[in-house]
Amino acid sequence: MIDNRSMPASTVIPVLSYPDVETASQWLCEAFGFEIRLMIGNHRAQLCFADGAVVVTELESGGLTRTGGPFAVMVRVEDVDAHHRRAARHGAAILSRPTSHPYGERQYSCRDLAGHNWTFSQSVADVMPDNWGRIVVENSNDPDMES
Repeated sequence: MIDNRSMPASTVIPVLSYPDVETASQWLCEAFGFEIRLMIGNHRAQLCFADGAVVVTELESGGLTRTGGPFAVMVRVEDVDAHHRRAARHGAAILSRPTSHPYGERQYSCRDLAGHNWTFSQSVADVMPDNWGRIVVENSNDPDMES
């Protein structure tokens, strides 16, 4: 798997939604010991804990996120297009088709048989977050953020 400094190195990343990303991120850091890795405007943050990570996103009106629920799981894979075909073949409800993004990831989202939301992501380029207009939070414990 290619490294991408715009993504946490973890393979499985929970995505949790809150009404206020900044407040939730600060609380998770203070209460649970996470560290902010990356803030993306006021709508998304990447938090790290040892070799793990959590993404905090903005909870939209009606208590839903872009993928239709208050939480999702992101999984980094080697080949997102092959994974998408496999998931569709086995009946996953595809919410968004594989799409390449300026932050160096190719992703698709789906819903499993119980209604859980998943995003599968393939790093296709190593992109520094500040190259696509995001705020990098200095984290002395994250060697991936060095240029």
